[in-house]
Amino acid sequence: MRRTAAGLLLIAGLLPVDLASVVVAQEAADSSSDNGSALIDQSTLPTAIESKGSRPQADPSVLPAAATTLPENLDALQAPPSLALPNQPDQVRIRELRPLSLSEVEQLAEINSPQLKAVALQVQEAKAGLRASISSWYPTLNLRANGLPQYLAGEQNFFDKDASSLTGLEAQEGRLTQFERTSANFTAQLNWNLIDPSRVPQISAARDTFEKSRDAYLIALRQLRLVVAKAYYDLQRYDEQVNVGKQSVMASLISLRQARARFQAGVATKLEVLEAETQLSRDRDLLTNSLRLQRRARRNLAKITDLPQDVTPTAASPSRVVGLWEPSLQESIIAAYAFREELDQFILDISINNSNANAALAAVQPVLGIYNNFTTSRTESGESDGSSSANSYQYGFDNAVGVSATWNFFDGGRARAQYKRNKLRAERSAYEFADQRGTIRLEVEHSFYNLKANQQTIRTASRAVISQREALRLARLRFQAGVTTQREVVDNQRDLTRAQQTYVNAVADYNITIAELRRYTGLDQVVSCPDRDLPADKAQPSASEVVPIEPSPIIPACDASLLGS
Repeated sequence: MRRTAAGLLLIAGLLPVDLASVVVAQEAADSSSDNGSALIDQSTLPTAIESKGSRPQADPSVLPAAATTLPENLDALQAPPSLALPNQPDQVRIRELRPLSLSEVEQLAEINSPQLKAVALQVQEAKAGLRASISSWYPTLNLRANGLPQYLAGEQNFFDKDASSLTGLEAQEGRLTQFERTSANFTAQLNWNLIDPSRVPQISAARDTFEKSRDAYLIALRQLRLVVAKAYYDLQRYDEQVNVGKQSVMASLISLRQARARFQAGVATKLEVLEAETQLSRDRDLLTNSLRLQRRARRNLAKITDLPQDVTPTAASPSRVVGLWEPSLQESIIAAYAFREELDQFILDISINNSNANAALAAVQPVLGIYNNFTTSRTESGESDGSSSANSYQYGFDNAVGVSATWNFFDGGRARAQYKRNKLRAERSAYEFADQRGTIRLEVEHSFYNLKANQQTIRTASRAVISQREALRLARLRFQAGVTTQREVVDNQRDLTRAQQTYVNAVADYNITIAELRRYTGLDQVVSCPDRDLPADKAQPSASEVVPIEPSPIIPACDASLLGS
């Protein structure tokens, strides 16, 4: 609670600089202190197998489920068909700028994202593969038929060995016989392996592969939400940068108008007018660059959410601090270890490789099964020699039941080598688990430290903006009174622009860091900032400070280069 209260005071700007430093130092001391001074024996730490099990299962309840339907107001923003490909310029012309909130963008991304859909299909593929492996427990039935039916026709010429009894044409032609035969054969073979050493490890590997695909879906969903949040906060950043650019251009126009007025009155030099014009050019370049980044951020968000080709999203809300991160650094690290599916995947890799090792060793182990072979045949034939004919009919079946055994007794050491290779892969996965564990902690720590730094930057930058606004006002008054030069006004205006940019970037980076901590830890313990008592009406500038910004034409680069020479 002390940490939260201090953070609220820092955000509100109520603590002085020295007291804020004391609070930050106290928080650092609290985070590094411990009840005992001795280091913890690392060998006594619980293992991942003890904490998560040797075959952890994906738990979709650790994060909100992905959206399945769009609300009515977003139904028109359904993704185009996957294989749609525009071929006319009019089909990709932007016709609508659609303001969207962060929650709406997340819904659109979860439903429209082609990457998330592809990962979901991989889960179904792994599920089908698991079902295929489970089928090895069941018997197999093979049906085969030879001729349904088979028809055979022909002629045969028989010659009598005693040629003395045949004379003339009969002796030359012999006895001609015609025959026709129709047959049908059908075989049914039933096999069932009672003992198969490779069956259980293969099913185990398929089951673990299915769990890995489910973890991959949860990882993809978390990553998609982080990417959406970053893209949205970046869009808010560049929207604010555009506003800063507009304010800078307006301030430069005011300074230029004052410099020209004083020059025409003979109380200022041409140099001061040129300095004001130069600052106006800088501010126009700043605005142009901000507009470029804003357009890129909008289209990047449209790509992530897979919006229709003629719609561009815009941020419906300005950039504001989303809140305060409540958990401590240590709590965030432990939560990341518990909820990150990346660690579960390495544990499943160990289980898969061990299962594959056992399946490889089963290649030189005996397989015992039973079989039942049923065969039936039917034959109908007829013969005719011109003077007489004869027909015959045959039908029969047989059924054989027995036990079969196969044993690949020696394979040259192949099975043993495959077993060793998979065992080494399992050992390698354990080292990769350790590396991923360090990466996860480093990600949390980097985001946590960036959060603290951005929190302090917001405070200092906000104070700098307030100070530079007053400094610019005083510099203009001094310039109008003739006690200073345009250079002082230009310098103060440039410092104000930099302070405003620093503040905008700090707020955007702070919000992005909050989104990173949510993704890395699986926690959502963010305290919203208290509502401020602000006047209902926005403060209006004086008439002398309102200068319209006229759009400047886009001149081709060949014509714009060395324009003044």
